[in-house]
Amino acid sequence: MTLTRFITLEQRRFSGGGNLTNLLLGIQTMVKVVNNFVRAPGMAGLYGGAGSSNVTGDNQQKLDVMSNNVLINALRDTGEVALMVSEENDEPILVPEHPEAKYVIAFDPLDGSSNIDANVSIGTIFAIYRRTRFEGEKPDVSEILQRGSNLVAAGYAMYGSATVLVLSTGHGVNSFTLDDHIGEFILTHENLKIKEECNIYSINEGNSQYWDKPTADFVASCKAGSKPWSARYIGSMVSDIHRSLIKGGIFMYPADQKAKKGKLRLLYEVAPMSFIMEQAGGKASTGTQRVLDIQPTEIHERCPVFLGSAAAVAAVEKLYAAQSSPKP
Repeated sequence: MTLTRFITLEQRRFSGGGNLTNLLLGIQTMVKVVNNFVRAPGMAGLYGGAGSSNVTGDNQQKLDVMSNNVLINALRDTGEVALMVSEENDEPILVPEHPEAKYVIAFDPLDGSSNIDANVSIGTIFAIYRRTRFEGEKPDVSEILQRGSNLVAAGYAMYGSATVLVLSTGHGVNSFTLDDHIGEFILTHENLKIKEECNIYSINEGNSQYWDKPTADFVASCKAGSKPWSARYIGSMVSDIHRSLIKGGIFMYPADQKAKKGKLRLLYEVAPMSFIMEQAGGKASTGTQRVLDIQPTEIHERCPVFLGSAAAVAAVEKLYAAQSSPKP
């Protein structure tokens, strides 16, 4: 089944589903365009930095800027988006020419872009919410500051040895692989479910001296015993989470002494990935709170996260609960 047909069939689950269909089809098109840029950055002169940084302090790559422009223009052209938030833009992007639009969207146009020159897998993440104001009114930033539990749809594209697009509209998770010969995404993993048991952990151990005790204790437990877990860390969130989703595992980017609120951004990284992980039967937590219950207050707000196989994330939460419990 092609992604186009899948999206068309899915619209029957929603009132006014045709609008979401148009938006998702627009996202499919923009992923194909970004994929073409990613596949041949050297040929297109897109390797290297752009000589600037974004609002969160990351050095922008040429492909960051190009991908961001592609997404903004493609989403605007769908006519279904009233407001956008991008990792690469300081302020929300209003789309006043479409006041009747039903949706707002947050996205990271090119996650893991520091790995571009090393030819490591990178990706695009998106999160779609229904507007909270009356249709026809001017969009307002408050409309994107919603809990992840309100997500209408979320997904990510990963540009690697194959280009995949993973999507959830709140009814499970499905993965599609781009067939370059016909130019279509084909359903290759239907109703994805993460493994309940896992023996793979993913974290940047270069930060271990800054970790809090629950994180350090959990990683130590992964290494202990006669069958220690395998450590796998790519440094591209999309790639690390995709591996966890397919093979089972836990991905961690905790708050620590260096990044007291964590490093990853809630709206367009942590929330959509947590939504997907829960839809696949996994769990997503800050260690003390379900991620999808967090009420954002800023568009570039950061958030610690542990997500993956449910039992592993529950083990982390148990360590945090023990730390906060009063000693007898």
